[in-house]
Amino acid sequence: MWLHVVSSVGWMSQALALFALTTYALGSNGTSRTGAFEMAKVIDADVLRFMATTSAFTGFMLSALTSWGYFRHWWVLVKFAITLAQLYAGIFVLSPNLDLGENGNPTMTRAGSLLMASALAVQAWLSVAKPGKRTPWTPPGRFPTAPGWVTGICVVIPLIDYLLFHGIPALSLLVAIAYPMWRRWKVTPRQSATTTRPRRLREENDLTHHQN
Repeated sequence: MWLHVVSSVGWMSQALALFALTTYALGSNGTSRTGAFEMAKVIDADVLRFMATTSAFTGFMLSALTSWGYFRHWWVLVKFAITLAQLYAGIFVLSPNLDLGENGNPTMTRAGSLLMASALAVQAWLSVAKPGKRTPWTPPGRFPTAPGWVTGICVVIPLIDYLLFHGIPALSLLVAIAYPMWRRWKVTPRQSATTTRPRRLREENDLTHHQN
């Protein structure tokens, strides 16, 4: 949770910094314009990208390692969809358009970075308010929270991606996809208290009746 909050705040702040720099650059000329765009590229490549992938991975794993799951609650599912859309936009829309050449469109990056920061603010609200009920395809029972050592490993995975894969979320992507599939196959969901209590009372009554 700590790493997710820190990286999410970093992602949002760097998106706002990208918006500020591109806004300044579009209103400037000469070396000021060039320098602002160069700094925007540095922020995008060396800070925002790592904050984004770390925030996305830790958010996914907070769902995968607990009973929330990916698709059991509407607010989690909405956050899941927004996160994927933001990653796609950052990789294929915002970063390429920071190019000062004829292939770039800095105005699109300016608008996109502001939308990205706004979407992160919406996700923060979803995390606090948790609106909506469970999705209609939620299976019965709930998965137990993973052991602490599993959570500890997940905290280290973004650092491994940074050191070994130059920030490309190769290991993060593998774990975020594979772990929920493994848990679904290996771990038996626990029945909720509202489901198990009537069954337990019936068993106790049957035992008392048999003893009498």
